[in-house]
Amino acid sequence: MAKKRVLSGIRATGRLHLGNYLGAVKGMLALQDDPDYETFYMIADLHTTTTPFEPAELKKGRREVLLDYLAAGLDTEKSAIFAQSDLADLHAQLAFYFSTVVSVARLRHLPTFKDKVKQYPGQVTMALLNYPVLMAADILIYKASKVPVGIDQEPHLEVAREIARKMNSKYNLNFPEPTRFATKGEHIPSLTGKGKMSKSVQGSYLNLTDDLPAIKAKLAKVPTDAGVGDLKYENVPKGAAEKLKYFGVYESKQTKESRGVAVLMLLVEIFQGKERKEEYDKQYEGEGISYQKLKGELAKAIFEEFKPIQKKRKEFEEKPEYVEKVLEKGAKAARKVAEITVREVRDKMGI
Repeated sequence: MAKKRVLSGIRATGRLHLGNYLGAVKGMLALQDDPDYETFYMIADLHTTTTPFEPAELKKGRREVLLDYLAAGLDTEKSAIFAQSDLADLHAQLAFYFSTVVSVARLRHLPTFKDKVKQYPGQVTMALLNYPVLMAADILIYKASKVPVGIDQEPHLEVAREIARKMNSKYNLNFPEPTRFATKGEHIPSLTGKGKMSKSVQGSYLNLTDDLPAIKAKLAKVPTDAGVGDLKYENVPKGAAEKLKYFGVYESKQTKESRGVAVLMLLVEIFQGKERKEEYDKQYEGEGISYQKLKGELAKAIFEEFKPIQKKRKEFEEKPEYVEKVLEKGAKAARKVAEITVREVRDKMGI
């Protein structure tokens, strides 16, 4: 039986943060090690240009993401690891063909587009509007059925599924309808207690390269309450989509302190386990929680997971020639598959 394919990528905006790691990379690693899947992992540098960027920083960011990919455990023997721009002739070409079946109105109504318009009101470009179409091309050019990304990307995946259905129906193609591969940390909220963890929001994230003092300093700034009383953070529903609503749509109904506590408890459960989180629940209902102690213990637990990644990263930093060859090898493997898909689409469209 033929292997199912996987595609995922992270924008080249610098070193990966905890949200990237838990929401995407963890899933990438799990599928890489599953013999039923063929995995393609890219550095999404074309997507990086859809919002304001500096050329020198883009080049640097591409290398930073690659180093973090390798340090986290992505394996060139198991996965094709490549830069999106190295296959721009194919990805962008397919995105143009896909744009013929997507309306402007559909793209303009995406919540992700509206958020970016608010964030960059003076930089609303066609590239930004077409972001989901290029993402659909990234996925479908490899006919990937699974995409390990965070829950915030679900609206874009729905566009990819719509495009697949329309192209299949109109041109008798056989694109799969890709679904998201969810991880335990599929939505990591900001350390500020508002929104999601993002590199564009100062103080909202932990980098995989942060040392213990840096992690402690960042956690120390997470807003908290008195440590006793109603367990407001338990109002976070179990479902991933509901979680997103809690940290987004319902933010106005919660204080920044209660959201900050929710963030800490989520991280405690991920890095220290459900039992430790339940112990804090009891303390909250009884004698109260010492957030200073909680944050200190949590910082150590997070750093323990970061340590082996940081060690590997230093090793790869000392092998610049090897790192460059990783992208060459990955692009060659990805191109073999991508070229077949583009030829097929052109033929069926009469181009």
